Amino acid sequence: MSTRGPGGSPAPTTVTLDERKVPLAHLLETVADRYFAEFPGDLERYGDAAREWELHDTAHCVNWAVLDVNGIPSLERNITWLANVLRARDFPLEQLARNLEIAADVCAEQLSQAVAERLRAAATLVRSGGG
Repeated sequence: MSTRGPGGSPAPTTVTLDERKVPLAHLLETVADRYFAEFPGDLERYGDAAREWELHDTAHCVNWAVLDVNGIPSLERNITWLANVLRARDFPLEQLARNLEIAADVCAEQLSQAVAERLRAAATLVRSGGG
């Protein structure tokens, strides 16, 4: 993973679930806080860019899970793509899987159990080597 902040496609700031627009900022900050509590070494490894990447990638993952719940299946394909990118950058895929589980827990609390289930399935996919 780069020590520069994310570029490319901007991360979503909202998702639409059950015809309501939901802001992601609080949810993403909660996931990031829990993630870095478990993996503080990432803050040292990636410096100032660590939190930016965490928020960016998690926003996309949550969005893909919401799209999947909304009948637009893209989660499995996109998680596989993300895992391949991270693997090429020597990022530990177990940490991606754990981040997806943390995001699932937070989504269950703040957004939707259905979205949480999709994220847990994505974590299983990553751990199985499919991601």
